[in-house]
Amino acid sequence: MQSNNVQKNCILSAESIKRKLKRMALEIAEQNAEEKELIIAGINGNGEVLAKALVDELKQVVAANINTVIIQLNKKQPLDAKLSTSLDVNEKVVIIVDDVSNTGKTLLYGLKPFINNLPKKIQTAVLVERSHKLFAVQPDYVGLSIATTLQEHITVETVGNDITGAWLH
Repeated sequence: MQSNNVQKNCILSAESIKRKLKRMALEIAEQNAEEKELIIAGINGNGEVLAKALVDELKQVVAANINTVIIQLNKKQPLDAKLSTSLDVNEKVVIIVDDVSNTGKTLLYGLKPFINNLPKKIQTAVLVERSHKLFAVQPDYVGLSIATTLQEHITVETVGNDITGAWLH
């Protein structure tokens, strides 16, 4: 596929993304087997779409009550991160979900709305992890880990609530 003279290479098809999400849900279920409640917090945009798909998979493998919330975060001005609705996270497991982890910055600022509370634990889940960490946030659940150059980019494409693919360009 060509666009603007930049070659795009498919790294995950819609079908492989579904398999990755199913595996991530099983890992989350295993790591949180004793929990009665999970809070899935998707970072607005693609993280939100991914969180919804992950919740669909989780509902098939966990008995825990699953609550969802959106982390409203402007990636260019991340200091104003906030939750879409107020939610009691004290003594609960929070899993922050985003599409791609590059430097760890978005996941780090995604923690901000939970800092003034006392969650039992906070975990992170991403569909694609790149190895360019600048911030001390390592995803707990990863669909695909890929080594890229700093000049390369990864785009997760969505149409409505469907994740159609992930591309390296």
